[in-house]
Amino acid sequence: MASGRALSLHLAAVAVACLAAVAPGSAGWISGSATFYGGSDASGTMGGACGYGNLYATGYGTSTAALSSSLFNSGAACGECYQVECQCSSPSSCQSCKQGVTVTVTATNLCPPDYSKPSNDGGWCNPPRRHLDMAQPAWERIGVYRAGIISMRYQRVPCARSGGVRFTINGNDYFDLVLITNVGGAGSVSSVQIKGSRTGWVAMSRNWGANWQSNSYLRGQSISFTVTLTNGQRRVFQDAAPANWGFGQTFTTGAQFY
Repeated sequence: MASGRALSLHLAAVAVACLAAVAPGSAGWISGSATFYGGSDASGTMGGACGYGNLYATGYGTSTAALSSSLFNSGAACGECYQVECQCSSPSSCQSCKQGVTVTVTATNLCPPDYSKPSNDGGWCNPPRRHLDMAQPAWERIGVYRAGIISMRYQRVPCARSGGVRFTINGNDYFDLVLITNVGGAGSVSSVQIKGSRTGWVAMSRNWGANWQSNSYLRGQSISFTVTLTNGQRRVFQDAAPANWGFGQTFTTGAQFY
């Protein structure tokens, strides 16, 4: 049997390991750069390549970012959350930073590459560069306005959302286009299945951004979804839309990822 001192040392080591596993640490940070767009009220960030539309109405607000193509991953990163802080590595860069401050943003858009410019002079979103074009209010929490571009570091963090996951159904009778929003946890969706009350489960495919499609005829049926996140977490949203659903409607569920 272990001695009291050995047991105490063992428990202390376990505690340190647990803290390292859950606390954000330097090992999780990745260096990149950040600019801003959209105006002081972020009105210019509405819409975007994830398809979230009005970011005020959908709950994403002004804490958002457009990702360079290296991070956007053809829309697979839509909904992910990043903790960002300005990197102060020299006297000149420190003048551009608001030190000791972090901001958490959600990926809602693509920052398209501009191959007419070099990646270090205007082509900030050219691959393989890791760049966030942040909504101006979020960027100004960590950077000084006159700087325009800053060095930063970021790390993936869980998304905390208020209320349940939402499904907006568009399309036509034989083409279902479903926008999935307000996703907590990993934030980004890796696969979706859809089911009518008179059908079996059918795999959906990503159409663009956070929009998923199927070719099922589901008129007059309640609709359920199985959503799997990029971290492997899965939830079934049973009867997320009632049998009298209509195209253009959004249905908020009582379930969420954590």
